[in-house]
Amino acid sequence: MVQEQAAVLKPETMIEEFEKNGVTHVVTIPDSETNYLYELMLEQPWLDVVPISREGEGMGVALGLNAAGKVPVVLIQNTGMMESGDSIRGMALDAGFPLVLVIGYRGWTRRGKTPDTAARYTEPFLNAFGINYYFVENDADGSRISDAFEEARSTRRPVAVLIGDEYHGFNR
Repeated sequence: MVQEQAAVLKPETMIEEFEKNGVTHVVTIPDSETNYLYELMLEQPWLDVVPISREGEGMGVALGLNAAGKVPVVLIQNTGMMESGDSIRGMALDAGFPLVLVIGYRGWTRRGKTPDTAARYTEPFLNAFGINYYFVENDADGSRISDAFEEARSTRRPVAVLIGDEYHGFNR
């Protein structure tokens, strides 16, 4: 019997999309879910990883990098996005700078039952802030990351990339 491997989003795909879009810095909180991605980012000579201790710090760091002519990405989980609400409002939205937020969609399931409130509140949170988002679940969806960068640049607003399945395959 042949087993079919589930389609996943490989960390290498995300790195390729970052490089294609001129990303210079990834502002993030290192965690066990994204360990392989984190290590892979550290290996890229063109990319600086900026660790933070709280997700709310990410917007201010990204704004400073943007003001210095850099292209940052904020990489956080949906729970951290919600913790960052005031920073998103005050810095990312009010300052009017292009920012891609890559958000791990903790608790999301394609099966329709979503017992984790972090997942249930993620899209309503983004909608309440008027932040458009692109859902990325596997490598075939990878080009949506570039779509998010294009929209962020053209609107000078934050745009989110929701990573389904909590970075499946990002921790090897």
